[in-house]
Amino acid sequence: MLLAFDTIPEEIVPHMRDGEGEVHLRKFSDPLMKVMNGTLPVGATIGMHTHETNSEVIYILSGRGKVLCDGVYEPLEPGSCHYCPKGHGHSLMNDGEEPLRFLAIVPEH
Repeated sequence: MLLAFDTIPEEIVPHMRDGEGEVHLRKFSDPLMKVMNGTLPVGATIGMHTHETNSEVIYILSGRGKVLCDGVYEPLEPGSCHYCPKGHGHSLMNDGEEPLRFLAIVPEH
């Protein structure tokens, strides 16, 4: 199945997971998986949350930022790939100087 994100309507999510600012998402989901093409504007965050029933992989397409995972900050840049296993928590932050574009894959377990 081809996921053509440019044909999926953009959803603007304010304060995602109690984060700062807003997240711009183009999302595909079914009962087994979510795939999201997202953009975090400068200064925006996705708040800390725990993956109780799933895990998440975030691949950075452009921009710079960081993720806080299990109490450790990890720097992110284009080509970085972050993995948050089931039962763990993380938060995504754009502390860079341009929008942070990412692809996130969230499989259910």
